Amino acid sequence: MSHWNAWESDEMDESVSVVRRWEDLDTDILVKILQSFDIFQLTSGIAHVCSSWRLACCDPLLWKTLDLSMLKSNFIKIPLEPYVYVDGRSDKTLTRVLKISLNLSKGNITSLIFHFNLYVSDEQLTYTAERCPRLRRLVLPAWNRIKKTGICKAIRMWRDLESLTMPSIANPPYLIEEIANNCRNFSELKVMGPFDIFFASTLAAYLPKLKVLSLRCSMLIKDALILILDGLQCLEVLNISHCLLIEAPTPPAPRRIIRELDQTILEKASRLREFLTCMEDSCIMCQRTKNDEGLLRWYKYEEGLWKADEVSSLAL
Repeated sequence: MSHWNAWESDEMDESVSVVRRWEDLDTDILVKILQSFDIFQLTSGIAHVCSSWRLACCDPLLWKTLDLSMLKSNFIKIPLEPYVYVDGRSDKTLTRVLKISLNLSKGNITSLIFHFNLYVSDEQLTYTAERCPRLRRLVLPAWNRIKKTGICKAIRMWRDLESLTMPSIANPPYLIEEIANNCRNFSELKVMGPFDIFFASTLAAYLPKLKVLSLRCSMLIKDALILILDGLQCLEVLNISHCLLIEAPTPPAPRRIIRELDQTILEKASRLREFLTCMEDSCIMCQRTKNDEGLLRWYKYEEGLWKADEVSSLAL
């Protein structure tokens, strides 16, 4: 062999020796990189590259929160229950993402966030609940396709649940009682929709130790507000920002919009650590709540606006 060939061979051997394969990348570094990926990137096939990448994809650091707030159903509204028809492809996409995510997460998810226009079915909710036994926070604003039995079954599996963001429902006792019976550490509730005396009395009866309540951007009956202030003695934070506050006297007397909180309410609320309000005519969110008659049509406004909350622990 010539000197030149010998030198070239040594150089090639040296270059080969310093080349590192992707699968040899330190797991901690790989997990750090994967933390910058969204849920669709994580479930797109990265875990199938090799065994070391799959191991990294299952790291608990990646799965504290399953954030599906960018995934929306393709749906049309219909006149009969469940009042929405969801396109089959949307359902298949959600099912696929849930299956891959929940398989990779290994039961480590503690926070689960669904989009305001993501209509989950009973089967999808049950499948998720069975694989998220440690869940502490649930953001599930759309319940059109979820039956009473479905949500109650899920709540019974989520004994560590502390925080819930939900829509207004016509018959709250079945749900609130289920939470009271199964979720000992439950302390935080956000209701996205009209809040009446029935809902308020249900909270006072079943969740008297509730600490944080947000009713922002909703129709709020004045007597329901008073009932909350009187009945929830452990309440620390109450958010009624941008609410359409209504006085509802006995029919046939008409309902009346209240534009300023009276002294009675302010005195009752003075014991709270935080009482968050906004009833300004110049406030765009207050105007929107009024224009939408206390049930905000979030789809009409900026994408992601529904995630906002003046209570930091409830904002997304």
